[in-house]
Amino acid sequence: MPSKDDEVTPPPPPKKKSVFIAYFLWLFGGLFGAHHFYLGRDKQAFVWFTTLGSFKVGWLGDVSRIPRYVRQANEDPREIYTLALKMNRNKKPPFSVNRFCAMLLIGYSWGQLMMSAVPPNEFLGIQRRYLNLLVPLFVALGVWIVGNIGHEKGKLKWPLLAAYIAYPLRYYEYTENMWFYLMVLAAALAFDSFSKEWRKSHKKHGFIKRVAVFGLCACLYLSLWCSYIYFYGTITNSEGEEVPIYEAVYEFFTGSLWSDLCDVYKFAQHHGWYEVWKQVVDLSDPQDEQNAFKVLELSADASQQEITSNWRRLSREYHPDKVKDETLRKAAHERFVEIQKAYEILSNSKHRRNRRNKKDNSEAWVLNDEL
Repeated sequence: MPSKDDEVTPPPPPKKKSVFIAYFLWLFGGLFGAHHFYLGRDKQAFVWFTTLGSFKVGWLGDVSRIPRYVRQANEDPREIYTLALKMNRNKKPPFSVNRFCAMLLIGYSWGQLMMSAVPPNEFLGIQRRYLNLLVPLFVALGVWIVGNIGHEKGKLKWPLLAAYIAYPLRYYEYTENMWFYLMVLAAALAFDSFSKEWRKSHKKHGFIKRVAVFGLCACLYLSLWCSYIYFYGTITNSEGEEVPIYEAVYEFFTGSLWSDLCDVYKFAQHHGWYEVWKQVVDLSDPQDEQNAFKVLELSADASQQEITSNWRRLSREYHPDKVKDETLRKAAHERFVEIQKAYEILSNSKHRRNRRNKKDNSEAWVLNDEL
């Protein structure tokens, strides 16, 4: 007779997926596959991520499909029974126009992105045209990932083999991109004819592992976009000329701006980032001190005595009561108000300027002592 200690507690049942949460994620993150990732459909989530909801068409179509996806994620008995009937009726998944077109679309888009990410010229003294040999791989991956969505699966070797067999067609006399279309079509036909089969059960992985795999694939995909933008993108300079981005980046790191930024970093290492922030604030002139000095006809290093002296002189000169001409009195009044406002700004910031001047003088004394 087994004791109570020998009894094994069964694991708690998995939490059921919610239709409400699925629709919420579809609305606010559906273009990036958030609702598919929530429902455990990671491959479809990644396809949505790379194509912005399969070019928004698939995202809109999910409105009617989400309840069925939720039932499949929850292993609803009705969905299991329907799948069993399909498996008994067909030894392998029947041909689907929607899935086949999706394989063509994703295979084409991924292959084109890989081909566009290859640098057109030598980079760092190395010619990287050999990376074009990865184009059939990305075509096959696009076909394979679509073919492995849901209750269907298949091996990568058949579309990969077909893509590489068709790849040499690019070196023959075909119309532009015809060889590429034939390669994508060959990969999709090979998968549909020789590779696909039923997926009888879904192997479940931990959430952290799923996020790590998805994040790694997303970084690889985005790196291809970065390569394409870096080598093929252009920006317009101040003279109206289009400059390649990689040349602009090179000019930035070899120019004076990068040198100035390095000097700022060295200054921050010695004085702290707070001092850098204070200098930025001073240069931005939030109190409009620089304009106040111009109004009072003074330089920025004027003393408080000079400020008061010029304020009194200009106030007497532009006082409205001293202007008899009615047409000039309004202009004199505006100038008088401007002078009073400038004096008020500089008077309020008097103590701050005194502290700054004392600090500058002390730093100058320290520098002279070091020299």
